[in-house]
Amino acid sequence: MSMTPEQATGFKTVVDRLVENVEHVILGKTHVVRLAFTAMLSQGHLLLEDFPGTGKTSLARAMAQSVQGTHSRIQFTPDLLPGDITGVSIFDQKAGVFEFHQGPIFANIVLADEINRASPKTQSALLEVMEEHHVTVDGITHPVTEPFMVIATQNPIEQAGTYRLPEAQLDRFMMKTSLGYPDHASTLRILEGSARPDARELEPVVAGDMVVKLAALARTVHVDPEINDYVSRLVEATRLAPEVRLGVSVRGALALLKASRVFAAAHGRHFVLPDDVKSLADSVFAHRLVLDPEAEFDGVTANNVIGQILIDSPVASRVGE
Repeated sequence: MSMTPEQATGFKTVVDRLVENVEHVILGKTHVVRLAFTAMLSQGHLLLEDFPGTGKTSLARAMAQSVQGTHSRIQFTPDLLPGDITGVSIFDQKAGVFEFHQGPIFANIVLADEINRASPKTQSALLEVMEEHHVTVDGITHPVTEPFMVIATQNPIEQAGTYRLPEAQLDRFMMKTSLGYPDHASTLRILEGSARPDARELEPVVAGDMVVKLAALARTVHVDPEINDYVSRLVEATRLAPEVRLGVSVRGALALLKASRVFAAAHGRHFVLPDDVKSLADSVFAHRLVLDPEAEFDGVTANNVIGQILIDSPVASRVGE
């Protein structure tokens, strides 16, 4: 059963309210906030490569408050262990059994701060829970609470003592984007004081179970066969581009399609347009590309490659008519 126009209108209303609520805390970053909620409602995860002090923690906390959910923050350091994330089993001497003590990963929105500072073994502890939405400790599976989203951050200017995220883990993130510094007008509002309330003071917009229902509803957005063909051609183009050593995976193609469904519904439409795909291609694809070293030396970026691919890949004009 496909989404109806009335349901699309209701979907847009809820997303607009969520974005507006978060913008009481994160000023002047409407597009990034929309991307974050697109990832959430697509049941995906977000990677933020950003400078310190740009509001990454505030974004995660504000989103959790807006959906009446729980929030946790994990500061990744070289000595962080997998059990510090997932939790551990501790022997209860009185009961004579092992009790599982949940780690900070058991929250609706988890901020993994400076994820590339932890060892690869600790980074990999996130893989199962990000993909499967559960952790396994001592052979026992423990599901996380839905909705569940990981917002991970990387600092682009400090590389000493960091461990580069492997492609397999980067592929687990639906999108990668950046908050960046606020513009002049937003900075003035922040400096004037009281224009930026604490994220913990925000009133919830919807309950957590509503987010799960919206995610299910988004999967009913109509996708024309021409859109599927367009996404497939974009993916193939990333693999054939001479500047690219490793192109976008099938998981990346599915991520773009899922995100496009949510993006369309968030704009009040019950069908996906090529413009939805184009708007999200950079955020969904760029971090999945591995460029040829010579191309990188010449200053080519993944964003450049994707931009050219979008120009060179036409889509049938009848889509959305």
